Amino acid sequence: MASFQKRGKTWQYTVSNKGKLIRKGGFKTKREAQIAAAEVETELRKGVVPNLKPVPFAEYMEKWIKTFKTDIAQNTLERYKTSLKTVQEYFGDIPIQEIKKAEYQEFLNIYGKTHAKASTRKLNTHIRACVKEAIDEGIIRIDFTRGAVLTGEPEKRPEEKHLNFEDSQKLLNALHERLDKSIVYYLLLLGLTSGMRFGEMVGLTRKDFDFKTNMITVTKQWGYTKKMGDGFVPTKTIQSIRKIKMDEKTMAVFKDLFDKTPENIAQLVFYSPTSKYKVISNGAANKALESILKELKIEPISVHGLRHTHASVLLYQKASYNYVAERLGHDVETLMKTYAHIMKEMRQQDEELSVNTFKRMYKAV
Repeated sequence: MASFQKRGKTWQYTVSNKGKLIRKGGFKTKREAQIAAAEVETELRKGVVPNLKPVPFAEYMEKWIKTFKTDIAQNTLERYKTSLKTVQEYFGDIPIQEIKKAEYQEFLNIYGKTHAKASTRKLNTHIRACVKEAIDEGIIRIDFTRGAVLTGEPEKRPEEKHLNFEDSQKLLNALHERLDKSIVYYLLLLGLTSGMRFGEMVGLTRKDFDFKTNMITVTKQWGYTKKMGDGFVPTKTIQSIRKIKMDEKTMAVFKDLFDKTPENIAQLVFYSPTSKYKVISNGAANKALESILKELKIEPISVHGLRHTHASVLLYQKASYNYVAERLGHDVETLMKTYAHIMKEMRQQDEELSVNTFKRMYKAV
């Protein structure tokens, strides 16, 4: 049976558990203390001993990352550390047990004023996973992240991130004509025809190219940013380890490149000895792409947009979702979420196909 005492202007409860006393104060009213004590007694009847010792939220999250995020890519780990830094700066030494839903929502609102909505979503995802672990450990009972409203700057519409088929064709031929000017055009050509991530492309070695089968094998990335680590690093996901069947013309271009240029110490295809990370920089590639698209009078996209373009072209050409997902190193769920706008357009085409099919059948009767 719980007992209650008024201490100054606040109330405290005391619950006995096998001879040990569990106390907590700071409640504004006796009623609040009674409700809290009832929750503790319910947990004790279930055999769960609540952890009422104040644990700073930032401290708990740091320990959680060190304990449960040991088998992830360096780039992903750095993102968790960035989220931790945000929590440290905002919550300081505030115990995780004292954070309410309204306070957490205010935190997201403030963060969203200076960040894109996608960044707010990623931060919330990291924090929510941490909070669920704290609930499982009995440190807190309420998920203060549940139902949180994500705020932030509007995200760029997916349809603005890729080129249509006609513009893709123009770019492909323009890149082919510029191959003798710089190796960066080889990289852009590969991005368009393979759908690889930038890190995967700069991590390619000559051994990854099989000119007999026209296959490129992706098993690693190259650290082209500080967050990714140095040299060869693991792929983003398990699905990212794959073999990509390439068209003959693109493979012929690279075979010719390998035949007429000497190998480098790292065996990298896109080696750049003067670059900070020893490969073509993402900035240089984006600058070259922007320049060529401007010449072609095409709305600019990023190098990553070439990956979206590659997927979009294949989906428009009726390639299966499973195959495109496998080719990109995605799972099907991620593919469908990322390219939902294309699937809506394809659904309209399928509707027209269905209607016209039966229309022709009637004429045949």
